[in-house]
Amino acid sequence: MTPPEYSPSAEQNKQPILDKLLQLLPAHGAALEIASGTGQHAAWFASHLPGWTWQPTEAQLTALSSIRAHVAQAGLHNVREPLLLDVCADQWLPTRPGTTEPTRFDLIFCANMLHISPKETGAALMRGSARHLAPGGVLVTYGPYFENAVATAKSNLAFDESLRARNPAWGVRLREDLEHVAETFGLHLAERHPMPANNLLLVWSATPVNHPTTSLYL
Repeated sequence: MTPPEYSPSAEQNKQPILDKLLQLLPAHGAALEIASGTGQHAAWFASHLPGWTWQPTEAQLTALSSIRAHVAQAGLHNVREPLLLDVCADQWLPTRPGTTEPTRFDLIFCANMLHISPKETGAALMRGSARHLAPGGVLVTYGPYFENAVATAKSNLAFDESLRARNPAWGVRLREDLEHVAETFGLHLAERHPMPANNLLLVWSATPVNHPTTSLYL
């Protein structure tokens, strides 16, 4: 088997993210991961959430072998075969067998994708998540964001400049813009959690809330 790829940032943030998922999620469920990358997150989360089935996906065919390798190294049986998935596609996954109903998940998880892809992927993520979330399910996104009412860290400004230098379509997204887009698809920001390295973990739900349960100004 081809050795798995390794992401230092995924290695650093996998435990802080898991800590939040353990607080957020019930003991059992089904998860869909968008943009699984190297597979480090899929293997780590699935190994610590044994009551969950985990469906990794990636837009890049070459990434699937790395995901498989990380899962195999961890000896996991609750991770499904990774699938190719283009977040901007009209249909993410086949419908449920014998029906026209979409496959639904209790959790859709997406880390560090929105800033290294065109801006329209934000709307695509919300559209697809609204279609595939089970009743009571949540979308969790992780990564850097700009916010209107929160001072921007210098590191995120520099990161944004470096991203746009690499590809003008990339860049750190404004959280409020993503909120507006999400609401057009019936999703609402339910929780906002500050994370290490000036990142945010955002929880999106189909249930409207008056205010995110974590202060926007922490």
